[in-house]
Amino acid sequence: QVKPQFESRENRTYGIFKAIVYKTQLVAGTNYFIKVQVSDADYVHLRVFQSLPYENQGPSLVSFQTGKTRDDPLTYF
Repeated sequence: QVKPQFESRENRTYGIFKAIVYKTQLVAGTNYFIKVQVSDADYVHLRVFQSLPYENQGPSLVSFQTGKTRDDPLTYF
């Protein structure tokens, strides 16, 4: 659901957009830190916020880091 948000911010499209691993952080909702494969060798880290269910809002891309590899640790950013 956040692929269009990411592509819009990067001003490009990706043929591959596959989540590899994720971590969560509970706040007033949930922060998801997601490692996403965008090409054979390129990865990005996304921070996605999902508000509480009663707020009735979809996931929102908060920030991202590009230029990552498969072996880069997924950490808070």
